[in-house]
Amino acid sequence: MTIDRENLLNSIIESLGRIQHIQTEDIPNIDLYMDQVTTFMESRLRSTTRNPEEDKILTKTMINNYAKNDLLPPPVKKKYSKEHILLLIFIYYYKGILSISDIQTLLKPITEKYFHTNKNLNLSAVYEEVFSLEEGEIADLQENIIKKFTTSQTTFQDAPEEDREVLQLFSFISMLSYDVYVKKLLIEKMIDSFKDATSSEERT
Repeated sequence: MTIDRENLLNSIIESLGRIQHIQTEDIPNIDLYMDQVTTFMESRLRSTTRNPEEDKILTKTMINNYAKNDLLPPPVKKKYSKEHILLLIFIYYYKGILSISDIQTLLKPITEKYFHTNKNLNLSAVYEEVFSLEEGEIADLQENIIKKFTTSQTTFQDAPEEDREVLQLFSFISMLSYDVYVKKLLIEKMIDSFKDATSSEERT
């Protein structure tokens, strides 16, 4: 097996550069029925899936389950607002690494305070502020991945040549996986702190 290392790394870096979040101005300002919501999410997030032809971004069942788990306020007359879609985007990104209860812990205080408010600091403003950090994060991530990839190529130097490439790829995947594992632990601890902080706000 021969792995084109340079092409693999370039492909990863390029794919990261193509990651873009949904802009608030791209979200319809009119309320949408469920079918329209799922169609919108599919059209905007299809490129982020592993298997674009098969993977589902959002289904009616998912939306109903989010509502049952208090992740999403109920629709008004079966219609979902722009704020509903913003919450669904947050849920979409969180659900790959966090439990439903952790997502609930994160979103409940945000929803209670900023959902459907006329104040300047509303859910749209929160969303825009959070995702404005994306560009810098992507650049840092690209640099970090290049560093890990370079390090992985120094491993298994004593392995048989026919095994070395696969073992080095395994090293690269393992380094990335450990990075995700550690960050997930950190996120879970931060969510516990977030829960304590928002609970104390409710008591005061």
